[in-house]
Amino acid sequence: MDGGTSFPVSHRHVLIIGGGASGALMAVHLLRSSAATRVTIVERSQMLGCGVAYSTENPDHLLNTRAQNMSAFPDDPDHFVRWLAANEETKDATPTCFVGRQIYGRYLASLIAIWRDDRLRCVAGECLKVEETSSGIAAQIDDGTTVLADLAILATGHAVPGPSAQDVRSGWDFSPPSGKHASVVIIGTGLSMVDHIVSLLGNNHRGPVTCLSRRGLLPQVHAEGHASPFSRAEVPLGASVSHLLKWLRSRVRATEVDGGTWRDVVDGLRPHVTAIWRAWDTETRRRFLRHAASWWEVHRHRMPPQSAELIARARASGQLEIVKARFDDATHLGVRTTVLITPVGAPQHPIMADHVIDCRGIRRNPATDGAPVIVDLLKRGVGRLDALNLGVDTTEEAQLVSAGGLASEHLFAIGPCARGALWEITAIPDIRAQCAALADTICR
Repeated sequence: MDGGTSFPVSHRHVLIIGGGASGALMAVHLLRSSAATRVTIVERSQMLGCGVAYSTENPDHLLNTRAQNMSAFPDDPDHFVRWLAANEETKDATPTCFVGRQIYGRYLASLIAIWRDDRLRCVAGECLKVEETSSGIAAQIDDGTTVLADLAILATGHAVPGPSAQDVRSGWDFSPPSGKHASVVIIGTGLSMVDHIVSLLGNNHRGPVTCLSRRGLLPQVHAEGHASPFSRAEVPLGASVSHLLKWLRSRVRATEVDGGTWRDVVDGLRPHVTAIWRAWDTETRRRFLRHAASWWEVHRHRMPPQSAELIARARASGQLEIVKARFDDATHLGVRTTVLITPVGAPQHPIMADHVIDCRGIRRNPATDGAPVIVDLLKRGVGRLDALNLGVDTTEEAQLVSAGGLASEHLFAIGPCARGALWEITAIPDIRAQCAALADTICR
């Protein structure tokens, strides 16, 4: 793969396509890294920094990470905690608490607001196309205007699918069911499902809720602990999935002997996950996704104790049922929906529901469900998907890779839209580190 990582000092006007969490963090890191840098953000929403995750209006939708780990800056880990303390509404929040996601959205928006001057310009709209020119890039906006810059960074976030061909509601739609006694089927048992259970029960929903997934795994619960420090030399980079899991289990057993828990091991491994992913070939990555990803994600991406208690009560009362089953189809008949499922070890059969919600997560094909600019880049071969179609392909320095394998000097991609290259790049601690590193590269 060709392409260098040294960028001329003339690269001082940076276009960021997407103004959610990834775009906001990228902008702030660029602006604080160099006084000579100008940034333009293209974002259709008026809520800069919020994106899909932090634009929720439900105060009970909590961060899945403690406040002390949610600073926007790797070199200032207490920044978010200080911001909470400085605001009247959140002054009593503790470093170990799980605050509402809408509060975190306001935090990110406040960081952007500080820089709203001649160095930061925000364009309301959708970027449809970006092309490399002799002097940088030219981006076409949906209002017909063109933005010129030295380089562009794709920060479009998750590939959120459009309306389903099946009769199911998007997992991003939190409008309440038509009746409090309506029956609800939720496809998926991850963190998106947790948000919907919190919303339903918070609205005093009384009807039965059935949640489906092939393994029936729920996110584990956060608890007090201390990450076990691992050196890079200790981690078996390049090992098979089975060998890595055996090594991980052995570390868990050793940690438990010393009074720790599996959480300490999983959290200690976090800084090395990207290196593990990059050391694997495509087939090993595919094997991980098929056999171990679900297990890893429920242990790595845990839910707050408050959410876990709510779910436990709903299951104990019989209102909530978790079913190990494959979702096959959904058809709306009259006022209800017929859901075809195949339970583990049993034949396919239908269940009836008043509402069906798709919470199968964020894995969608960027070539069809991605932002318009990404769909266009892929069609023209300016960019390509990684071998598993998880996101756009990039180098370790976040440079976009073309269909021909060339690394661009003017186009970059960060955050969830480039998940295939890094795997663990959906949570704030990972995204902020990527933004800080790229800002340093661009501005040095």
